[in-house]
Amino acid sequence: MAELDGVQAEPAIEGRGLSRSYGGVHALNDASMSAVAGEVHALVGENGAGKSTLIKILGGRTRADTGTVSVGGREVKFAGPDAAHRLGVWTVFQELTLLPWMSVAENLMIGREPRSRLGLIDRRGMERRAEDTLAALGAEHIDPLALVEDIPLSQRQTVEIVRAISYEPDILFLDEPTSSLVEREVVWLFGQIRRLRDRGTALVFTSHRWNEIRDIADRITVFRSGRNVGTFKELPEDDAVTLMTGRRLEALYPQRPPPPPAVPALALKSYNARGVRDVSLELRKGEILGLGGLAGHGHRELFFSLFGAEKMIAGTVEVGGKAVRIRNPREAMRHGIALVPEDRKTEGLLLAMSVRDNATLAVLRRLARFSILRHVRERQLAQGLIDRLRVRTPGLSNPVGALSGGNQQKVLLGRWLLAEPNIFLLYDVTRGVDVATKHEIYELIMRLAKEGRAIMLYSSDAEELAHLSHRVLVMREGRIAAELSGAELDAEIIVSAAVRDRIAT
Repeated sequence: MAELDGVQAEPAIEGRGLSRSYGGVHALNDASMSAVAGEVHALVGENGAGKSTLIKILGGRTRADTGTVSVGGREVKFAGPDAAHRLGVWTVFQELTLLPWMSVAENLMIGREPRSRLGLIDRRGMERRAEDTLAALGAEHIDPLALVEDIPLSQRQTVEIVRAISYEPDILFLDEPTSSLVEREVVWLFGQIRRLRDRGTALVFTSHRWNEIRDIADRITVFRSGRNVGTFKELPEDDAVTLMTGRRLEALYPQRPPPPPAVPALALKSYNARGVRDVSLELRKGEILGLGGLAGHGHRELFFSLFGAEKMIAGTVEVGGKAVRIRNPREAMRHGIALVPEDRKTEGLLLAMSVRDNATLAVLRRLARFSILRHVRERQLAQGLIDRLRVRTPGLSNPVGALSGGNQQKVLLGRWLLAEPNIFLLYDVTRGVDVATKHEIYELIMRLAKEGRAIMLYSSDAEELAHLSHRVLVMREGRIAAELSGAELDAEIIVSAAVRDRIAT
């Protein structure tokens, strides 16, 4: 039995001796965990530590090779998620399960659509119910008639959460629910979590942001290499990192290189695109230029239009001092520009294809001779990259979608390392990545800057921007609202500049 506030409590859900293997990879190895009613139980660990696999087993999506699952003290064998739902067990998975070609209302009401007397779906009634559900849970800003594929990633994640919460579950698993949310949506989510906890729901919550764990968790369980290595009521972050990684990180943020000389790599003059208004900026060789501000103020549109994935409307783009036109990603790559997007699963990687195919995608022309791909050379490049970035994978031929989030992100970054661009556009590259992998990505960014590569970095984490950037440009309403450097590189100042009324000229 678990102990909460000094009282022995019967677990609402418990897994004992759970093991699960995928090919030669042991995702879980004799792992155990329990959660009790009326608690928020945080589950932490590196990507690939087994957290998501454990949640999939306890939530009915996957069966364990060995071990037992109990709900309310009774052993169960879930035939699938629907069987878990009937026992009040719901999950918000890290991979969104919404149907993108359907509306928000259709996704929220799927399986419980109101019917007419003839048994047909009452579409107006469904839309009203969806609107009422969103309003009741404080998400009335989301249009129930919008197609899911047309709304931002943060709103898609919110819809996924609303759908699960609307069932008032007895047990709720939240697997990286904040990875796609902006700060105000995290505040909203935590309010919903506390409401559910107060009504007696058992909540299991995973996050790579320690301030969230500290704020919301009643107990913390640490996983490493598919095993539970301890459960705690309180746990300092440094100790948690040591338990998660098996080693102590002396400093999360490595020392950034000194400011580079003012040699322009990329310059924008009066640049306009959808959501971007009259932006002028200069990115220098060897510089890490941070882009900050509240989500939805033009950052994404700026990055994607610079890579040719969205249309530039007006203005001038100079690469290496020469004016260029970038009308598509191929032209961007030809000019030495690379983009790592926020959503690696839908915008960066081909999940069904192999690690090797994803790693070498940007350099296939270089690997071909007389239009015939040199497979031996391709394997050599991919293997060297996997070794260099310490990607955990059973082999190069394994689907990249089977890797953990952090290892997927390494493959995506590695693809561009092979292409050797001069300008990196990094858009929230540490989203949903564990603390140890973040540290590796930070070190990679610093190394690229030391080599003279120019890096434009957007992050939803102001602390990250403050520690990594030489300068930070804060965007508001599609324009540059402030430029910060030196002593101004502080998370609070960055956030303050994002909400300040005055726009810099």
